[in-house]
Amino acid sequence: MTTKVAETEQKRLLSGKVVSDKMNKSIVVSIERSKKHPITKKVIRTHKKYKVHDAKDEARVGDMVEVYEGRPVSKQKFMYLHKVVNKNSLK
Repeated sequence: MTTKVAETEQKRLLSGKVVSDKMNKSIVVSIERSKKHPITKKVIRTHKKYKVHDAKDEARVGDMVEVYEGRPVSKQKFMYLHKVVNKNSLK
């Protein structure tokens, strides 16, 4: 019964760029968002860094990845790697 609940539950799926891969089974992903300022009507770009659990160590610095939200692995890690969208061609 728990598998049916997990399948129907919607997870937040975000895409971003890998900034660091120096930790074991973890990466740091920077996710950029843009929103319009309510008064000046200018588009403001903001970014936030998330620590993401990468169990297979498949993502590298510069890759574009998709991550989703899940149960906490540690104090700061609650996002999981879904897939690598684009590999970084510079090596």
